[in-house]
Amino acid sequence: MKLDILVFAAHPDDAELGCAGTLMKQIEAGSKVGIVDLTQGEMGSRGTIESRYEEATAASEIMGIHARVNLKMTDGFFEINEVNKRLIIEQIRRFQPEIVLMNALNDRHPDHGRASKLVSESCFLSGLIMCKTEWEGSEQKAIRPNAVYHYIQDYYIKPDFVVDVTKYHERKINAVQAYKTQFYNPDSTEPETPISGLDFLESVSARMMEFGRPAGFKYAEGFTAERFIGVDNLSDLI
Repeated sequence: MKLDILVFAAHPDDAELGCAGTLMKQIEAGSKVGIVDLTQGEMGSRGTIESRYEEATAASEIMGIHARVNLKMTDGFFEINEVNKRLIIEQIRRFQPEIVLMNALNDRHPDHGRASKLVSESCFLSGLIMCKTEWEGSEQKAIRPNAVYHYIQDYYIKPDFVVDVTKYHERKINAVQAYKTQFYNPDSTEPETPISGLDFLESVSARMMEFGRPAGFKYAEGFTAERFIGVDNLSDLI
C-alpha cells in the first residue's frame, strides 16, 4: 500500500499526542496515512506490552489510519545503528510516502530525540540506490520522501508552521485517552506518572491553543522543518 503520509513514533501514543489532529484532517481530505512505532513501550510504568497493542489499535480506529506497524526496537535502549536504520528504510520504501513525520528533535524523553535523528538519517539513506534492502523476497526501490517534518511534543519548541486542527481537538483527546493505562483514569490503581494526571491532558489542549492563537485558530499542532519550506507564490502562504 502506498501512503501519502508516514508517521514514525518512538513509542505507541507519541503520534497521537504530537499530530493526531493533523492526521485526521489529512485523512478526511483523502490522504492515506500510516504509523510506524519503533518500540512497544515496554519501559512504561503502567500497562503491559499487550495492553499497549490493544490501545494502539483503539487509537488507530479513532483516527482512521490505514496501516500501523511496530518494529519492536528496545524501548529506552534502541540505538542509532545500521540494523535499526535498515528496519526504518524498509518501511519507507514499502509505503513510499510523500511526507514523513517524526518525533521532536529534543524532548523530555531521550528516546524522542534519538528516534528523530534515527528516522531523519534513514530518510536520507532510503534515497541511495546503493543502499540495498528487501521486502517479502524482492529488492526494494530507492525512494526519499519529498518532505520531512518533526511534530512537537512535551518541550516547547517554536514551530516553523502550525496546522489548524480545531475541528479535530475532541477526537484527538479521545485518541490519546484510548491509551487508558497511560493517561488519566481516576479508577486506576497503578503508579502515578508525569503523564497520568488530568493536568497532563489539560496541558495537551493548552499547547494546542498556544500554537493556534497566533495563527488565528482555536487549536493547532506545531511542526518543525529540516529545510526551507518552498512555495510557488505568496498566495500559498495565506
